[in-house]
Amino acid sequence: MVPIKAVISNKDKPGDRIQCLFNPNEYTIAKSNSWQPKALTGRNVPKLDFTGGGSRSLTMELFFDTYEQPNKNDKDQTKSGDVRAYINQLWKLTMVDESLENTQTQRGRPPLVVFEWGPSWSFTAAITSLSVRYTLFRQDGTPVRAVANVTFQEAEDEKFQPGTNPTSQALPGYKLREVRPNETLAWIAYEEYGDAGEWRRIADENHMDNPLGLRPGQVLAIPPR
Repeated sequence: MVPIKAVISNKDKPGDRIQCLFNPNEYTIAKSNSWQPKALTGRNVPKLDFTGGGSRSLTMELFFDTYEQPNKNDKDQTKSGDVRAYINQLWKLTMVDESLENTQTQRGRPPLVVFEWGPSWSFTAAITSLSVRYTLFRQDGTPVRAVANVTFQEAEDEKFQPGTNPTSQALPGYKLREVRPNETLAWIAYEEYGDAGEWRRIADENHMDNPLGLRPGQVLAIPPR
């Protein structure tokens, strides 16, 4: 069985996708909540009042190796490609995009991203930290191996992402459908209901603000007729 490669995609511009050369060996998910202590007279322990939940963070190491890839720009095909061709795509997801407006500051912001690994789970987030360690080089200094440490900060509550957690879709009459390459919501609606005009029903059920943002491998909840 061919392994499914993890993908990091630009949520604001779905066409921008980075396929990981190697899947992570492990990842860590962390979450913190805010509790405000309130002093009680004559008590050793203050009362804790819950003030709000914090977003989860997802951290991982991603390994990139282009040692075996030929450098197409070099006449000597025994030389390897430049790993920065992949790393620069990661850096791009941390940079301010002037076309994306922050609703509070009215200025540009970095894009939101979606980390996906297989059809059963995805994580919508912002990249809050990225560091890259280059570990192997060609004789001319071109890096061919790198380890990227990435931290994603959750941007959407998972319970409002029905297409990302199939186990939460085990509702009577509902169906799960994995999006195939080049499919549109209209085509899916036609196959499921016989009416392409029902695409909006699927979009609303899956809380999709951008119906053109379908991604291959994404899992949709198809409501009953």
